[in-house]
Amino acid sequence: MSTSTVPSLLYDATQDELRSALRRMLDSHSTTAHLLALAHEGTGYDSALWMTVARDMGLAGLLIPGQFGGAGASVREVAVVMDELGRALAPIPYLASAVLATAALTSGLETGQLATSGPGGAALRRLSDGEIATLVVPATSGPRSHPAALPGRRANNDQRIALTGTVTSVLAADCAAMLVVPAIVDGTHVVTLVERSSPGISVTAPVSMDITRPVFDIHFDSTPSDVLIIGPSAVHAVEDALRIGTAMVASEQVGVGDWALGTAQRYLTIRHQFGRPIGSYQSLRHRAAQLWIDNQQARAAAQYAAAMLAADSGDSRVAASLAKSYCANAALIGVEECLQMHGGIGFTWEHPVHFYLKRAFTSTVILGSEEEHYNALGDLVGLPAP
Repeated sequence: MSTSTVPSLLYDATQDELRSALRRMLDSHSTTAHLLALAHEGTGYDSALWMTVARDMGLAGLLIPGQFGGAGASVREVAVVMDELGRALAPIPYLASAVLATAALTSGLETGQLATSGPGGAALRRLSDGEIATLVVPATSGPRSHPAALPGRRANNDQRIALTGTVTSVLAADCAAMLVVPAIVDGTHVVTLVERSSPGISVTAPVSMDITRPVFDIHFDSTPSDVLIIGPSAVHAVEDALRIGTAMVASEQVGVGDWALGTAQRYLTIRHQFGRPIGSYQSLRHRAAQLWIDNQQARAAAQYAAAMLAADSGDSRVAASLAKSYCANAALIGVEECLQMHGGIGFTWEHPVHFYLKRAFTSTVILGSEEEHYNALGDLVGLPAP
């Protein structure tokens, strides 16, 4: 696809059907009462909801080719899923497993580095079946950062290495059965696969602001791993995964903003002050209208990024950073406005707006802050910051 070709930003019939089916399910399974219960339990992961999304609906394997049991779909379909998961604030590790870890492995397939009959191919089949994996890089890795590869040493088998070191702020490390770990051995970059049950692994949980998507620190002590991807292809696989993840976080932020807009609009019509709906007051009507404009612009940016990635366009880096930098700010402002429009009730624990505010806030730094992406965008289009 030529970089000058403008993709369609409209959803097709398949994507609309996917959205409708997922929304119906989430409306009944991911509720405010459900989020509050998870908060009291101190866990941000719902295994039953994950299996419904991943296995029953088959959405964990959207990016995985059919030969491994996946759907062989594009990034555009994954963007629809992330949008709806953001709208429902679904407490499942979809970003970590079905996006980041899966994208790293499928990138190895595309470069011919990932053996279809080895542990990498088996991992893709397990992912399609609903097992969880995570890419072991800091969740805050941005477009200008280079996630540190763990030092490794070769074991007796050249395809096995032992890993030692610590990676902080990793998504879904508490529930992942497989760890996709970038490492460096004898000066060569590799991507390895570690079974969570392997010896020498310890996981600690620092306090996370967003209890629906916590982060963890992982320490490896001579932990055995299988080498999946070697050399420049390994670097490329991690970069691909982070770029796709960046665009998918933008789609999730659109969903968060969409929830904030809809919730604010409903409250403006049912809350009365001085005998009239507060939505009839001009100042609040203008603020709601601006939220709608911001939300539509964010959706266009996220859709463009997904389309560029699906087409493997040379503009995908620009599109991903553009979407992340814009959508992060739009989602945060949208939830803040929603909270303010609700007045005192918006500040209560029982109202779900605080969950969305925490997700919107933490998402501004997940896979790179707004400033990092603005700076990266400037470099990419030849307008670097002074």
